[in-house]
Order: sequence, then structure tokens, then C-alpha cells
Amino acid sequence: MKYLQILGQKKLAGEVSISGAKNAALPLLASTILAKNSVEICNLPNVVDINTLLKLLEMLGSSFSKIDNNCITINTLNINETKATYDIVKTMRASILVLGPLLARFGHCEVSLPGGCAIGQRPVDLHLKALEQMGAIIEIKAGYILATAPKGLKGSTIVFDKITVTGTENIIMAAALAHGTTKIINAAKEPEVVQLCEVLRDAGLNIKGIGTNEIEIEGTAQELLEFKDFGIIADRIEAGTYLCAGAIANSKITLNNVIPMHLDAVLSKLEEMGFGIEKTDTTITLLPAKSIKPVKLTTTEYPGFPTDMQAQFMALATQANGVSIIDENLFENRYMHVNELLRMGADITLKGHTATITGTPNALTGTDVMATDLRASSALVLAALVAKGTTNIHRIYHLDRGYENLEEKLTALGADVKRFNE
Repeated sequence: MKYLQILGQKKLAGEVSISGAKNAALPLLASTILAKNSVEICNLPNVVDINTLLKLLEMLGSSFSKIDNNCITINTLNINETKATYDIVKTMRASILVLGPLLARFGHCEVSLPGGCAIGQRPVDLHLKALEQMGAIIEIKAGYILATAPKGLKGSTIVFDKITVTGTENIIMAAALAHGTTKIINAAKEPEVVQLCEVLRDAGLNIKGIGTNEIEIEGTAQELLEFKDFGIIADRIEAGTYLCAGAIANSKITLNNVIPMHLDAVLSKLEEMGFGIEKTDTTITLLPAKSIKPVKLTTTEYPGFPTDMQAQFMALATQANGVSIIDENLFENRYMHVNELLRMGADITLKGHTATITGTPNALTGTDVMATDLRASSALVLAALVAKGTTNIHRIYHLDRGYENLEEKLTALGADVKRFNE
């Protein structure tokens, strides 16, 4: 086990390049199951979750070769196994993304019920209900989803009762090879969903409504697609996390390789808190605040404020002058970082899904804390940047699931961050 040691209260400055989006790369890697050709994918983040999914695809029979740390060529034509086993799925719930494309291509598959983050229930029942509407026969047996569609999936109108990102992605991939037309109503509109649609469209799929909450897909009747090479979009959550690092240290920093429009909700809240924002097509510069103001925010689906940025803004709110209110509307266990922030001296009270943070600049003190999930981990890193003394963050394997070269990037900005073995 490794841990991070951070010496706080260092001024930050400089530039940081943002990696490809893990949450875009995962469904895009799964979508290559639908390809009849080798595909070159670049700007892949070199993080644990990506390597886990590549390992799963390899176990199914696909092959890939690394061009460099962030580019691969992948070939899924020789997939000869349709069972995604518990051993690998338990480590990352995004493995469920192979369900739709495997079933659409082969007419049968077995996928273990997922594990992954401990941030609350994210049931796959919406995925399964939609696949049943497309003609699949679904059984749950011994912890596995057994799905069959001997004559292929059939186009259908799918109405999601609630917005689901991975559910939308799974059904988009399933619909790609279905017989007939599928309409998805109440589809997720996240940039990661949009890129999946765009890559499939560029592969020849007839798909309408990209970026809206109604997507229509004309299936190919199990004919595989000819993919074009592509690069992964920038990670808006990594970008938001580094913006919060600059903000909590009240320092000027610049992000390169970003898509500013994907961060509109985050940038708006930073401006409310008193920070200046300068943008170009591919960069964002954060300017220090004269005084950090408290904030009120509510997490919701894109284009609203992302739940994946809630923990980082809670850390930032500890440095505001006044009381901030955060409403977490998407996941019931997404406040597990609160107890660790309290250990550092934060003033936070919870009532249901609402957190009240009474900010006092420079009041946090370094101590030993434990990461509980990916984004909670990043909140502890941010708090450590501004805390007095030294903070040791344990169980950082959570961080390694989603942040590429975290300590190198923070060190380049002037932070004092080191990685040690326990």
C-alpha cells in the first residue's frame, strides 16, 4: 500500500496539462467490441481503471499494443469469450459497459454484477430493463447477469425513468447492432456520452439527436462497424480538480488541453466565489480571489453541477469567508470525505443530503487521513495543500484509478507532494 505525504500552505503557480477523460475512454474502449477493424486510440489516460478494462477486453480475446503511454492500437475481431468474470468486474463497476456490445454482437453474454466505488447504490436495473425491451432474456444467477438474444436485439423505444450515464452508453452500443431503430428518451447528455455517439457516427452508424435527451439509432442488424482512429476528449473532472487546487491555494494557474465549455457549471461557481477566469479554446487560467466567498451548489446531471466535483468544492469551501451549502442529489453515500475533513479541523455539519460548511481560512491542520473513494481522495489532497503542517493520505489506490501523474502535476505547480510505501 502506498500513501501521499503533502506539506501544506505552498503557493502554487504555473501550468498543467489535462489528460484524456477516463469516463469517456471506458465506454469508447468497450465500443470497440462493435468494430470489424483495428482502431488506434490516443490521449488515453494511463490510470488503473483504463488498464483494468483493457485487461478485461484481453481476457475476452481481443488484443492491443501500446504505441506509447497514451496511445494504443486495439483489435477485437478475435473475441471468443463472452463472460466477464467477477475477479475483474468487482474492481471496477464500469466493466458493465461490455454488456451491451457483447450481447448485440454475439447474442449472448455473462457479466458479473459490478463492484467498484463505495459511493452508494448505482443499480444496473435500468440497463437490464432496457435490454429486455429490446428482446433480451435476462437472468441473474450466482451473481452474474446472463443475457441472451439468439436472433439479435430489436430496436425499441426506451424511456429511462431517471438519467443514467452508463445506462445510456450501454443501450447506445446495444442499439448500434440491433435490428431496426431504437429511440432513447431521457438520455444522458454528458460530453462523454456525446463522444461515444460521435465515434459511432464516424464509424458509419446512423445516429440522430447527439447531445440531446432523445437519441435515435438505426441498427446495423449485427453488421460490425468500421471505426476510424480517434483521440479521447479532455477530462473535465481532472480539470475541475486542478482548478480547485489553484483556488484553495488562491493562486494563479493555467490548464492546457481542456474544453472550457464542458466546465461551464464549475467555472460559474468559481466566479461566484470571487475567482477570475480567463479562457481560450483550449486553456483556462484561474486568477486569485481578493476574498474567497461562500457558495451554494446542488449536484445534478450535465449540464448542471457534476457530482464528481462536489467533494473538491467542499474542500474549497473550508477556505471561504462564510457559510457554504452543498446539496448532493445523486448518490447517497457521497459524503464519506466529511469525517476525514473534520479530522483536519473543518467545520461541516450534515443533515440528510445537505452539507453546511462554515469556512475559516487557514484553519485546517495536517494529520493522517484515509481515502474512501476516487473523488473523496482528491478532496483530501486539496485540503492538504492548504493545511498547516504535513498530511498523510492513505489508501491512495483510489486516486490512481482516475488521476494520471497526480503528484508530478502538483509538484510542477509548486506543491510539496511525495509518495511513500506504508
